[in-house]
Amino acid sequence: MGVTEVRRFNRLVTQRVGALQEDYLARGRPLGEDRLLWEIGPDGCDVRSLRARLDLDSGYVSRLLRSLERAGLVRVEPGAADGRVRMARLTSDGLAERRVLDARSDEFAAAILEPLSKGQRERLIAAMDDVTRLLTASMVRVELVDPRLPAAQYCLAEYFAELGRRFDAGFDPARSISADNAELTPPAGLLLLATLHGEPVGCGALKLHSDEPAEIKRMWVSPDARGLGLGRRLLAELERTAAAHRAPAVRLETNHNLTEAIALYRSAGYQEVPAFNAEPYAHHWFEKSLNA
Repeated sequence: MGVTEVRRFNRLVTQRVGALQEDYLARGRPLGEDRLLWEIGPDGCDVRSLRARLDLDSGYVSRLLRSLERAGLVRVEPGAADGRVRMARLTSDGLAERRVLDARSDEFAAAILEPLSKGQRERLIAAMDDVTRLLTASMVRVELVDPRLPAAQYCLAEYFAELGRRFDAGFDPARSISADNAELTPPAGLLLLATLHGEPVGCGALKLHSDEPAEIKRMWVSPDARGLGLGRRLLAELERTAAAHRAPAVRLETNHNLTEAIALYRSAGYQEVPAFNAEPYAHHWFEKSLNA
């Protein structure tokens, strides 16, 4: 459902933005090279980040970079801090070309809007904002990971830091009910990690208790990824995973300062129940049956 509409949209957009042309914006290069040139930026960028940001395989990125190097627009060199890291930097000609691309891109965007009435322009821009947000949401990857991975540890540290800022008396993980690495490793439990362009942007965990309700823990979404529906997606994935492990229900506790989380749980069908543990930072306890 919707596949036909998505394909029709893709065909129209690739044609309208000039992605099919070998001479994008009349600069003698295809869109892929110009996009990479723009993405490297005035400060340079490591090649790994370029691949992740644009979701391109290493061979294709290498071919694009070699073409830009031959044109004298880019140089690729070892990183100053770590020689194993390859850095792409714009030459002086590359910086000048990027400025031309920016000007041409502005002109092209204006040409798209010019034939439209004021109301049509507003509708198109609003629709573009919606499409940008939804396409970004579709690019987020959620997968089961080892909680000891650096990306997972980053999310957990950010989660603790945010609780420390938002709770009335701060947050000390040592006082809270535990959900350590061993408890978030199968079969005791698990951790889901969300990434966008290869960077960690959220997590959610389960503690499993055989045929008893599973506990949802460590739900966190980066401020940069909020508004994409990622919290709801993580919650739904944790529920599906708990059901697959034959848990009859899922439970969680939360602090009264986390108003957005409380609203999410209630809208997702969680019912407030009496306290089922002695979590010192909790004011609300929720449960949702998975047997329906």
